Amino acid sequence: MALIVFTAIVGALLASPGLPPVSALLWGNLGIALAAACAATINHVLDRRIDEQMTRTRARPLPTGAITERQALAFAATLGVTSMVILAFLVNRLTAVLTFLSLIGYAVVYTVWLKRATSQNIVIGGAAGAAPPVLGWTAVTGSVDPNALLLFLIIFVWTPPHFWALAIARREDYSRAGIPMLPVTHGVEHTRLQVLLYTVLLVVVTLLPYLTRMSGLLYLAAALVLNARFLYFALALKITTHANMPMRVFRFSVNYLMWLFAALLLDHYLPALRGGA
Repeated sequence: MALIVFTAIVGALLASPGLPPVSALLWGNLGIALAAACAATINHVLDRRIDEQMTRTRARPLPTGAITERQALAFAATLGVTSMVILAFLVNRLTAVLTFLSLIGYAVVYTVWLKRATSQNIVIGGAAGAAPPVLGWTAVTGSVDPNALLLFLIIFVWTPPHFWALAIARREDYSRAGIPMLPVTHGVEHTRLQVLLYTVLLVVVTLLPYLTRMSGLLYLAAALVLNARFLYFALALKITTHANMPMRVFRFSVNYLMWLFAALLLDHYLPALRGGA
């Protein structure tokens, strides 16, 4: 959730050559955050039976009985309605519509159908998870611009190696719950190869902000360092059988995306700061 909100904020800040309007930055990202929390809550309700069977998720509030499904749904409805009101009336309708579609994409299309239907669930469903920077961007500009779609593409390609590393580590959980994650349906070795291939694709995609002149040398330097590290982890995952390697890849991938977007932000503002000085 923190990473979702962070990428949305970065998208909003990158959308303006200077500082964006405070109202768009504040209300836009608050609405996006509430919608993301709504989607996550609905996911917990729909996945309650699965969560009870998985070590990673059995301590969540619903499986433990800390709250009831009715309470969770009431909470989700409050979050969702508040989010849409904020975005539609205090930001703009395009952001409200796109946020609603992303919410449905994750909470319903992915959770109800894709997650249980295909081993490519993460690849297809990744579109919903890649939307936050676009939503942040539209909150400021009221339009979907090519640079916003480039941010979307980065997260879309990042999602499979990020989540498949976790799926390898939790393969037995997913198998027991009957979820057709790639390591369950195609084996761990095949999944390790896919993590490596997607990481190579991610390296190419993350160079596009520099190649399209969206960002400069500061971002390029950061991207090269982060990509070299990610490739190291992906290669280590492919050629070694250390039990802790999948979780190391997963944890690094979270930091990778955070630092990559932080580099985009720094590259965007530092030249202006130097010019002001």
